Amino acid sequence: MSQLRDRLGEALGAGRLDGLHAVVAVRGGRTVLEYYGEGEDFAWGRSLGAVAFGPETLHDVRSVTKSVTALLYGIALGDGRVPAPETPLLQQFPRYPDLAADADRARLTVGHALTMSLGLEWREEIPYDSPANAEIAMELAPDRYRYVLERPVVEAPGTRWSYCGGATALLGQLVADGTGQPLAEFGRAALFDPLGIGPVEWMAGTDGVASAASGLRLAPRDLARIGELLLAEGEWGGRRVVPADWIRTMVQPRLRTDWGAGYGYHWYLETVAGHRVVMAAGNGGQRLAVVPDLDLTVAITAGNYDDAEQWRTPAAVLEQVVPA
Repeated sequence: MSQLRDRLGEALGAGRLDGLHAVVAVRGGRTVLEYYGEGEDFAWGRSLGAVAFGPETLHDVRSVTKSVTALLYGIALGDGRVPAPETPLLQQFPRYPDLAADADRARLTVGHALTMSLGLEWREEIPYDSPANAEIAMELAPDRYRYVLERPVVEAPGTRWSYCGGATALLGQLVADGTGQPLAEFGRAALFDPLGIGPVEWMAGTDGVASAASGLRLAPRDLARIGELLLAEGEWGGRRVVPADWIRTMVQPRLRTDWGAGYGYHWYLETVAGHRVVMAAGNGGQRLAVVPDLDLTVAITAGNYDDAEQWRTPAAVLEQVVPA
């Protein structure tokens, strides 16, 4: 533990961890590193001012939420309450018969949403304070699901990974429809309570629908518990929380991202210091990294929102922690 603290301290002193708010590393069920800093923070773009972070401080995890939504999808699938990945997607949205009548859109499956390969036009590289960003435009649309499903078709589904918060919004709605519960309520009952996770905030749009793509605020210790659940293939405290076959299916590489990482069902698959890492990632430097061969989970929160170099801080943390 002292070696990890020393390595992290050296990186902080060298200015390599700008904007770092917290790190929690757990190995074999034992916390081996816990760090909390200070800095300005935001909740979905709203400034919270200067924050002294601690074990109970909730933090935006932004698009880490997408990976949590995939876990919830797997729980609901195990209970037979949502459709299997191979199911035609538009069959699940019968209120849009005009879209289902389009032969190109009729080819869409739930699996294409899970792998972000819908083949629809979707631009999220634009800053999130702009309505030209597709996720923001979706939140502003009178019907977010129609907004996603009626985007222009630009290529065959399944051809290429293309980052798309709209895909996650569709999955969240399927979970809500199938379980008969709002996504946040199902998340509490099916995942957070079984893991002993404390207070959670799931931010919602103006229509009151929790954002499946980016709305979660969690304490880093609780974020780490989700990583430990992956390592245990869905079992916690002797209870089956997520089907083991879903965990294994979810983290199989299916496509490549623009920067070369593997992508499964809403989880990234990378290599750090020679080790395979299953990762959830969010704007600002939020990370949940799971290293199976080390029985290691690392939860990272940071405040570098919308910064083009935001990836550097979590990458530097993992470069210190994983080899140690």
